[in-house]
Amino acid sequence: MNILMYSHDTYGLGHIRRTLALAQNILQGEHNIIILTGSPLVGRFDIPYGIDFVRIPGMIKRNNELYLPHSIKVAPALALAIRRNIILATAQAFRPALFLVDKAPLGLKNEILPTLRWLHEHSPKTKLVLGLRDIMDNPENTIKEWQEKKIYEALAELYSEIWVYGSREIYDPTKEYAMPEGAAAKVHFTGYIPRQIPRIGNRPRLRRSMGIDPAEKFVLVTTGGGGDGYKVLDTYLTMLETLPQPELRSMIVTGPLLAEDLYDQLAVRAHKLKVRIVKFYRKMEKAILAADCVVPMGGYNTMCEIICAARPSLVIPRSTPREEQLIRARLFAAKGLLEYIPWEEVDAAGMSGKIGLLLENPSRYEAALRDFPMTAFDVINSRIQAFGEQP
Repeated sequence: MNILMYSHDTYGLGHIRRTLALAQNILQGEHNIIILTGSPLVGRFDIPYGIDFVRIPGMIKRNNELYLPHSIKVAPALALAIRRNIILATAQAFRPALFLVDKAPLGLKNEILPTLRWLHEHSPKTKLVLGLRDIMDNPENTIKEWQEKKIYEALAELYSEIWVYGSREIYDPTKEYAMPEGAAAKVHFTGYIPRQIPRIGNRPRLRRSMGIDPAEKFVLVTTGGGGDGYKVLDTYLTMLETLPQPELRSMIVTGPLLAEDLYDQLAVRAHKLKVRIVKFYRKMEKAILAADCVVPMGGYNTMCEIICAARPSLVIPRSTPREEQLIRARLFAAKGLLEYIPWEEVDAAGMSGKIGLLLENPSRYEAALRDFPMTAFDVINSRIQAFGEQP
């Protein structure tokens, strides 16, 4: 089966990491997979044989409505036209049996709308599937955006199915976002997406390979793509600099999108504290498994990795420009999966207290995390198999 996947990738690493995780699992069925992506960082990931990508010109999100070219010095409208034409031409040549769109039903600035319409007219057997993370934003903002951008019409008219990478029992977007009956009937809740985490039994060997002593407490701080993570990183270093602390082994992964001047400032402070600091870590799942505590911002992909590794975490969720991370942190904390401090309230003292709590009593969090179901691959592969069985 030819499978075309679209990931608009205008901010951070979340979309391309989720798309790659899905592609690597779907590949077990011996499909041909092409990923359309605007991520400038896609080449840094390990791409298995059988998966390839078409790199469309990158766009950077400045706010919810403003997007600018990432590298080429052309007008935004021209960059979008190039992206739109590449997407359509790829679909026309590849003739996918499945077109899986990540998060944005019409793509960036409606850029996949011509492709969706072309596939409807010229390839009616192609399954058009929208994949949504568990939470988009708060209901008020999401409903307003979907009304203004005619998303509800697209869900009802253009897509064969809608896959929600989450659990209805935790958050039900069909209700929260007031999906009309026609769209809600297409929704399949897949559960959360598992990540390829080394076996827990490998943890002591993994820690030794990273130079971590068995008696050391290892804290990993990660802010995804890093474009908006400076406050978390600065607060953690301030905690180490100013507060009485037990001996901690620390590693900071800033994300490759952190501004160079901010990275340089953090690196000077980190080196004085003997804290390892890097922009990008290829094997993040191994670092998470090795950690005694993880301090992330609570994006979808990082949380899936933390759950699969069953590691205690202190989440610092941002609430702008979307409340997705904050809502997820609240819901997961209510289930005993993590601790969190809202972005606006975090300081060095509060961070120190929460990390201390997690390090002193990790077992309650580990037990809750181990019992959390991660079913997305099973459900998605069953849906793809059903597509193949249809006449």
